[in-house]
Amino acid sequence: MEIRCPRTCLLPLTTAAAVFFFFVPQILIQFAYASEKGYTRQPPGRIIFTKHDRSESEPQQVHISLAGSDHMRVTWVTEDHKAHSIVEYGTAPGQYTTMIRGNHTSYTYFFYSSGKIHHVKIGPLEPATTYYYRCGGSGPEFSFKMPPSTFPIEFAVVGDLGQTEWTNSTLKHVESKDYDVFLLPGDLSYADSQQPLWDSFGRLVEPIASRRPWMVTEGNHEIEIFPIIYPHGFKAYNARWRMPYEESGSESNLYYSFDVAGDGIHIIMLGSYTKFGSDSAQYKWLQHDLAKIDRKTTPWVIVLLHAPWYNTNTAHQGEGESMRKAMEELLCGARVDLVFAGHVHAYERFTRIYDNEADSCGPVYVTIGDGGNREGLAMSYKEPASPLSMFREASFGHGRLRVLNHTHMHWSWHRNNETNSVVADEVWLESLSASSTCMGQQPSSLKDEL
Repeated sequence: MEIRCPRTCLLPLTTAAAVFFFFVPQILIQFAYASEKGYTRQPPGRIIFTKHDRSESEPQQVHISLAGSDHMRVTWVTEDHKAHSIVEYGTAPGQYTTMIRGNHTSYTYFFYSSGKIHHVKIGPLEPATTYYYRCGGSGPEFSFKMPPSTFPIEFAVVGDLGQTEWTNSTLKHVESKDYDVFLLPGDLSYADSQQPLWDSFGRLVEPIASRRPWMVTEGNHEIEIFPIIYPHGFKAYNARWRMPYEESGSESNLYYSFDVAGDGIHIIMLGSYTKFGSDSAQYKWLQHDLAKIDRKTTPWVIVLLHAPWYNTNTAHQGEGESMRKAMEELLCGARVDLVFAGHVHAYERFTRIYDNEADSCGPVYVTIGDGGNREGLAMSYKEPASPLSMFREASFGHGRLRVLNHTHMHWSWHRNNETNSVVADEVWLESLSASSTCMGQQPSSLKDEL
């Protein structure tokens, strides 16, 4: 059951009034704004609160994530704290040939107590194979398909998702065409310390997140810090969305890496809201992770983070700059092909860049924070447009990344246009590993150090 309500129904009256007076002018502006082609920008969607309609012992909020080259982590929640952390699975419906037991956790946040959060790592699993599974020994059957071990492979890319009517539209468009892995560069539920919204979000995305692996990194809306009582943040995020950080040698669930298409694609998920300076654990981990990549066997390297390093929207200007200064040289030196970010509620694609200049050996930067957030679109861009920015538009939507082979991938951004999904931007990209020029040289600043 879904209950649609404005953001204000979840807040105290005084806060609701403030939200009302803040958002109404934005909504009017968005209704009035139209592109040169006559496309009217859409206002924020109403929040959808998805209720639990199963028994206390049955699984809810089921989602899966990759946990090594041939394993999958299954995560779910039960209200019954006596429920078992087991997953039964097999390659035919209703025929479970294997059972694996995992672990569980729970947490409290002020007066809120979570359900029992189960994590079970299953495998080894065969590539491009469909598995049917059941969580906790009861409840509905789910299924997922393992990603292929070779090219081609396709990713759905969505940032700043939330749980609004626009979220529903985005997810519907994502599901209209098959894909292998879902990538999300931060800002999942927009719970913002209202913990029942984490449960609602898990139930909303379950039909999708239970059938294809969701690989996510944290955004600012996952922090949920409260001074003294919860000073470290990410309590709900870390408990609910466990990623393969241990499998990638990371000490933190806030940054990690994984491979897909065999060793063909290495994907790095960085944390914009944990320490990233040259003396930090994240920086040292990134150095080590990049050093292990052999571009002869891994032609593609992709990075996701939340706060964009390059951005011509007036929203969130400069918020990723300190991280860029700390880490950009590492990414360019490793010839990272593509960097996705969220945070800015709009879409923008840049050319290949290094240190604020066009560089044919630098990554392509894409901002895709337009999944369906409750705060609306970031309507204003800096003018005149930067020559580094190839395409920019404030609309809700999602991206598709199809990696065809060792040398070429196709990127497309699909605008949510009422009930339809419209391809508004697309480009073919060639792997930097295929460039003898790029692979034979280092960024100038690195040369100076040698």
